[in-house]
Amino acid sequence: MRQFLFLLVLFLVLSAGASFAQESAWKKRFSDSQLEFFKQKEDTLALLAYAIVNDSLPEHRFGACHRLIPTLVAALKTPYSFYYPFERMKSVSILYPPDSSFRIFSWQLYVDKDEYRYYGAIQMNTPEIKLFPLIDRSFEIKGDLEQLDLTPEQWYGVVYYNIYQTDGPKGRYYLLFGFDGYEFFRKRKVLDVLSFHDGKPVFGAPVFRHENRQKQITWRKRRVIEYASAATVRLNYDPALGIIIYDHLIAMPGADGEGVNYYPDGSYEGYRLEKGVWNYIENVFTQTQSEAPRPFPVLDTRKKDILGRN
Repeated sequence: MRQFLFLLVLFLVLSAGASFAQESAWKKRFSDSQLEFFKQKEDTLALLAYAIVNDSLPEHRFGACHRLIPTLVAALKTPYSFYYPFERMKSVSILYPPDSSFRIFSWQLYVDKDEYRYYGAIQMNTPEIKLFPLIDRSFEIKGDLEQLDLTPEQWYGVVYYNIYQTDGPKGRYYLLFGFDGYEFFRKRKVLDVLSFHDGKPVFGAPVFRHENRQKQITWRKRRVIEYASAATVRLNYDPALGIIIYDHLIAMPGADGEGVNYYPDGSYEGYRLEKGVWNYIENVFTQTQSEAPRPFPVLDTRKKDILGRN
């Protein structure tokens, strides 16, 4: 027991030391005046980000969002801003790929029960200041969303919760996992593909390969999974399995005017990476048992009842 406590304390001390070292490393990049400037900006941004998500009055949420955009842009256009983490903006997602070539900001504005707006920006890690605003046009995008190439000006807005970096036949690209509040009865999760062409971001690329039983192959440039708001649906990269995994959905009648909606049935689909392409997996977990794991009920094997009688 003492050895366990000693190891636990040692782990906490080392973790705290590592965190302090990382914090000190990025702080050393700034002068005192620069650090004070970013701290002041972060104080304002943190308050605005909190109000966007938590304020009950629509005009306050909208006002906070409209103030946050120019405040954030001004901060990001300051030299060396890429190295400032803005950790106190809890309501804004900030993701970095492993190569740290850029970071992507995204956040959600609740309009009403059937409408959300999304905002974001990509900041490049370059000597010159390079910033790409993301303009949500999800409400006017036409056609098959899974087959479209989109620009930052035609962004399908979501809040990103994970990023995965890989290399394909045409170069490096990044998978972006995002959530879309969409409607009252329906939510969406989106798996998008981000790549850079001539230094400019492009969303969507044919990296998801499907082959049917007739050996016909189709490609998708992103995946959009729509499901009932009452359900919990998984869509993410699983490092333990080394695959992208998501719930298989089935159509079921809803209640209270919901209409037909989609719910998980307990099985999973996915994708496995092979030579830069993600091959579709129809059923991730295929293990089956020919018989029940226990031939008799547990209670039937007891020798005594709960009072200790035979």
